[in-house]
Amino acid sequence: MRFKIVSCEVFARLVYSAAARSPHIVDTEFTALRSHTEPEKLRSQIQAIIDRTPENYDAILLGYGLCGNGTAGLRARRVPLVIPRAHDCCTIFLGSRAAFLEHFGKTPSAQWSSLCYYERLGGWESGGIMSGSAEERDKYMKELTDRYGRDNAEYIMEMMKVRNDVGFLTFIELPGLEDKAVKESFTEYAAGIGKEPRFVSGSTRLIDMLVCGCWNDEEFLTVPAGSEIKPIYDHDRIIGAGP
Repeated sequence: MRFKIVSCEVFARLVYSAAARSPHIVDTEFTALRSHTEPEKLRSQIQAIIDRTPENYDAILLGYGLCGNGTAGLRARRVPLVIPRAHDCCTIFLGSRAAFLEHFGKTPSAQWSSLCYYERLGGWESGGIMSGSAEERDKYMKELTDRYGRDNAEYIMEMMKVRNDVGFLTFIELPGLEDKAVKESFTEYAAGIGKEPRFVSGSTRLIDMLVCGCWNDEEFLTVPAGSEIKPIYDHDRIIGAGP
């Protein structure tokens, strides 16, 4: 089979590794990290790639979660879409929704990072810790209100809100991407802002399954040609497909 994967560049290492091991032909295209802070722009970028993808692909794979609503409303044209059932990249880095609930269930938007963010953003202070600015949150809130109404927008923002009152900062470790110097740097950064460093084991399984074509309905949504991604905003299905 032949797949086109469109992904946030934060997953580039994982995507390239999975593509090298996939039994399928896999072509790649990436969007810039942190594009989810402007969800309308990100949606337009991904949709443009979808629209120009020729029919000789069996599926377009999306290396994103709901991602600040950036993937809500994406429409499959001539080629089906496949996307993990995840709110954001944290679930994807952890490898499952169950792992997300295990580590972040009581603090669903506690701050965290990974080697991939550190490398792509060039450090912790420059955005390597996952949290958004007040300006970014305000823009996101406006778009959500315009699309879904004030009550739904407030619910979504509450679910995604960064809770800085927790006493720890989490680093998601990924197999095959160990870097002692980065871990030491993270520990120093956490101590400098008064946080306890917490290290949890991540997994490449969702990206691996996406790229190898192993799409069970519990963890992946397949969007047939002519349908679009519809947000559900729960911790089970997360997204669905509809006209």
